[in-house]
Amino acid sequence: MSSQSPAEEVQSDIRSLQSSLRELQGKVRLSDIRDNIEDLQTSVNGMDRRIASLREKGYAFEKELEHKAEDFAAQWAELAPNINSQIERDTQSLSRSLRPLETQIVSLAGKIGASTTLKSQVDRVKSQVEALQGRVEATERSTRGSYDQFNSDVSKVKAHLHKLEWMMKELSEASFDLLATESGIMAVKAVWAKDGKERKDDPEGVLYLTDQRLLFEQKEKIATKKVLFIATEKKLVQEKRWETPVALLEEVKARNEGFMNKDDFIDIRLGDSAPYDSLSIHIWQPADDWVAFLKRAKAKEFDATRAIEISAEEVEKVKSAPTQCPSCSGTIDQVVLRGMDTIACEYCGAVIRL
Repeated sequence: MSSQSPAEEVQSDIRSLQSSLRELQGKVRLSDIRDNIEDLQTSVNGMDRRIASLREKGYAFEKELEHKAEDFAAQWAELAPNINSQIERDTQSLSRSLRPLETQIVSLAGKIGASTTLKSQVDRVKSQVEALQGRVEATERSTRGSYDQFNSDVSKVKAHLHKLEWMMKELSEASFDLLATESGIMAVKAVWAKDGKERKDDPEGVLYLTDQRLLFEQKEKIATKKVLFIATEKKLVQEKRWETPVALLEEVKARNEGFMNKDDFIDIRLGDSAPYDSLSIHIWQPADDWVAFLKRAKAKEFDATRAIEISAEEVEKVKSAPTQCPSCSGTIDQVVLRGMDTIACEYCGAVIRL
């Protein structure tokens, strides 16, 4: 049971109305929608520059990205004027509806009368405020609905570009070099589960997929000094732990473990001459996406999407690579990657120039 008197309850209701009024004064301007539109405008206008920067850094694939950026700009040029005009019309209409409520609430705040009389006035204004709040919410939903699909499409490409930008940054800091004409496809934070089951001391780092290789680079800070089990000094350990040509990927499967199966793993079975028979990697992206990436890389599907072409000379060098060692006549079984200048015979050690 309330300890307030009827008069105190009415004054409390009036203060609540004043608070609702302040909130409505911000909402009728549709500030959230305007901010969202401004962010969307910035994303669309800046997308071509982000893609150009990726090309400059060596990202060679998805030639359709430039077309997507152009399409987004054209679509937004058509959508934006109508959306902005509608926002202005809605803002004016909502503001007109707000003014009488502002006057009534200011008037109520200055009244000290019979609680029953004030109570009925407060309830009436409260009902009008709630109705206007409903109109504002309906207007926001309607406005968002006019560009929701477009916003979703732009957001997906933005998220993809962010992943590619992160990959290019990591590649620029990597302890290894890409081969000539080799280009990254995707990279992800990862843990190499060396015996198939992730352990506390398994190496953390980055898993890289290029059009020719799958590589894991350990990149983590390791404690070098502890006090009472707390690390007081650390050093960065960064080194390539293994690599394998994508041609040697025999089987790739997605697996989920952990709480509510939220941890994504990929399990890979490798062919002969690979560094391991199998690999298990915990990754911080959807495992199904990576299974698709790996299969497409092995099938050379990314080559069809190249925005940066490879010279015919480099392609021919791989095609004409020897299959037999000129020194010992041993069969050369190793995968010859584009960009290699030499290979070594596994039987006699002879270095063969390509």
